[in-house]
Amino acid sequence: MRTFIRSLAMAAMVVAAPVLSAQPKKAVAKPAAAEAKPAAAPAAGAKIDINTSTAAELEAFPGIGKVLAAKIIKGRPYANKLQLVQKKILTQAVYDKIKDNLIAKQ
Repeated sequence: MRTFIRSLAMAAMVVAAPVLSAQPKKAVAKPAAAEAKPAAAPAAGAKIDINTSTAAELEAFPGIGKVLAAKIIKGRPYANKLQLVQKKILTQAVYDKIKDNLIAKQ
């Protein structure tokens, strides 16, 4: 009985070997170098108006992604930049990182 099972297993390997080796290899996905990357944060002296800035300008700040940029835009207009925290759009920690580069013109 063992010999029969061994013979059957060997026959299966002989039949399956060409089929297994004929399958195409899967390519490993590599991140595209041309993917859009957020722009660098504004220079220390540059101020961004939260009432008129684009989503891309907002996303340039650390801690601001697409979702938060959309929330900032949706909550406009702002009387002052502190309303970003008061309206619970940004956490205090994120606000503290970027507050020096924000203004809210009316």
